[in-house]
Amino acid sequence: MQFLQFFLCITLLLLYCNVSRSAFLCELNQANPFKVALTSTVDIAGKGNFTTIQSAVDSIPSGNTKWIRIQIFAGVYREKVTITYDKTCIFLDGAGSRETFIEWDGHESTNTSATFTSYAENLVVKGIGFKNTYNLGPKQKDLVPALAAEILGDKAAFYNCSFFGVQDTLWDVGGRHYFHQCYIQGGADFIFGSGQSFYEQSVLYYSLETYGHGTYTGYITAQGRDSADDPSGFVFKDCIILGRGKAYLGRAWKAFSRVIIANSKLSDIVVPVGWDAWQFVGHEDQLTYAEVNNSGPGADASKRVPWQKKLSTGELNQFLSVDRFINQEGWITKLPTVD
Repeated sequence: MQFLQFFLCITLLLLYCNVSRSAFLCELNQANPFKVALTSTVDIAGKGNFTTIQSAVDSIPSGNTKWIRIQIFAGVYREKVTITYDKTCIFLDGAGSRETFIEWDGHESTNTSATFTSYAENLVVKGIGFKNTYNLGPKQKDLVPALAAEILGDKAAFYNCSFFGVQDTLWDVGGRHYFHQCYIQGGADFIFGSGQSFYEQSVLYYSLETYGHGTYTGYITAQGRDSADDPSGFVFKDCIILGRGKAYLGRAWKAFSRVIIANSKLSDIVVPVGWDAWQFVGHEDQLTYAEVNNSGPGADASKRVPWQKKLSTGELNQFLSVDRFINQEGWITKLPTVD
């Protein structure tokens, strides 16, 4: 095992030394089926190059510019994983979001509790479940922020992943992010942050009542756009919103909060008014909360807040297109193969 790790580290260093440090570009290897320069393996049973995900991440040289695939075999990896700013161009490839789990129970503070944290640009994740177990299970304690994932780097894409928590499950901190066919579970602001993010064909499951907190009305989103010029916002397209209990679609974390839900199925968990201005009552004209072509009992807009936005055709074309909203540089089409 030690020899395999040493050999892998030397190979990665050689790859790194052969690229220029002056320009940042994740290079695709067209000769590889995944279009990556190298694949390392993680197996909790000891049959891979590494037994922990963090050790595999740490093996990648600082400033790496070639896509490196880390194949993570099935299992429950009880560890906190952090990808630092300098560990770019990583593809984490799990065995499935119900087969490969990363779990921890951090709850000390919002900033430090995340099971998975990524600061780096250019990240791809496929088939992994991220879980913070602290608030899960029968109600034994008051809810506290306990994050499953915290994503800070620009150009991050998640395919067929799952995120489990209750309060503050997914901190979509900032940058352009793409979530495709993901499952996100929580109860209080469980998708929050200032990301410029597109969630497509994903399931949002509201779970406060599931974990014994059914007396509360929760919030699915808390988006943090803070100025009229801020390009951030959350777009949910072709998604399903369901669960147990009652929840708002979102509340305004910052003064120009923006959330758009389109072509999605909304169950009866959604409270009739839909949205909450929170600390910005009296400034609702600055908020952009919009619903377009949704279906299901929760999509009944007859009692929605009167300040919900009606977007123009041009605005809808901008927000509901992955390419126009987050993929202007074509970065999503230049990722490793995830099929």
